[in-house]
Amino acid sequence: MPEPMIRQTEAGADTLAERYRATRALSEALVAPLSEADAQLQSMEDASPAKWHLAHTTWFWETFLLRDHLPGYRLFDEQWPFLFNSYYEAEGPRHTRARRGMLSRPSLAEILDWRAHVDAAMKRLLDDPARADVVELGIAHEQQHQELLLTDIKHALAENPLGAAMFVSSSPVRREEQAAGWREHPGGIALIGHGGEGFAFDNEGPRHRVLLEPFALAERLVTNAEWEAFVTDGGYRTPSLWLSDGWAWVQREGIGAPLYWREGDHFTHSGWQVRDPDAPVTHISYYEADAYAQWAGCRLPTEFEWEALAQDEDPAAGNQLDGAEPPLPAGSASLFGDCWQWTRSAYLPYPRYRPAEGAVGEYNGKFMSGQFVLRGASCATVRGHSRASYRNFFYPHQRWQFTGLRLAKDV
Repeated sequence: MPEPMIRQTEAGADTLAERYRATRALSEALVAPLSEADAQLQSMEDASPAKWHLAHTTWFWETFLLRDHLPGYRLFDEQWPFLFNSYYEAEGPRHTRARRGMLSRPSLAEILDWRAHVDAAMKRLLDDPARADVVELGIAHEQQHQELLLTDIKHALAENPLGAAMFVSSSPVRREEQAAGWREHPGGIALIGHGGEGFAFDNEGPRHRVLLEPFALAERLVTNAEWEAFVTDGGYRTPSLWLSDGWAWVQREGIGAPLYWREGDHFTHSGWQVRDPDAPVTHISYYEADAYAQWAGCRLPTEFEWEALAQDEDPAAGNQLDGAEPPLPAGSASLFGDCWQWTRSAYLPYPRYRPAEGAVGEYNGKFMSGQFVLRGASCATVRGHSRASYRNFFYPHQRWQFTGLRLAKDV
């Protein structure tokens, strides 16, 4: 695989094998509370059924490792690549995304059998140093789908008028002490992008220089109580706060609060719960984040400002996913965790960026149009998955992910 795609980890093969097994096991633990019917739900085109996530991640291992690199390997089912390819044009035609919820067959049990078949075959490749870079990519890819699985099933269960719960309500996450001030940065030339140690996606590089003006980021994320004040003050009814596209979206969709809000409650993986006023606000669009920043007399940070301050922080800190626990934003003193943070930066290639050749080159580069970058990690992000250079990205109207904001200002 060409160098621009990923960089091989420093960890040994045994560690890589253990991480592979732990990742595969977590995917299955996350769907354990779901019925067959739950696992097939697709509530909108942006989301996919939980069953599909299990299958697609398995297709990934079969397609990019086992099919071409394990002599004698035969596909578990010759028809399934058509069903579970996502967007890889180089891999041929595929079932349309909007109709994934119609796939009542194969059953959840059959997909779990396929996963076991692939895991058994992968044992012969996990100790091969020549395949380590693709294994790293596959682990990171499955971790991304674990977060998508959680946010997709949350959206689907929220459609149930009874407020169906995936998990039994857990104890509130302990909140860390949070300062209410600002982190200042003097500006100057900053090195942005992955530095070459360990794994990174291709869109995190090449490392390059960026000139920053003096700025500051808020010490903590915007909270539910602060957002409630924005709502009460007519934030969703004041066109001067909104970008033109955002105001058109608010009017067209009848938006008046973050996704999953009603009265003093919000919908969680444990059903409807009382909303914690001090927890970070989540499930907001870029349009909403930008309007709030205008209302607060601030702005959204650029992705480069955010990274410049995050480079010395532990990316595994904060409130992130530890095992198959119900994710819940709580608030922490870290730049990482709780929710992905909208930036004002368009998702574009860095200078000298070149996607890898072949199908894996379709992973990130072809989506660099019309989307905005989010930084950090969320309460549904597997701990250890993110890093300071990590670039998440979504369209400005999307908000079913755990998305929030951290204010910025010029100094």
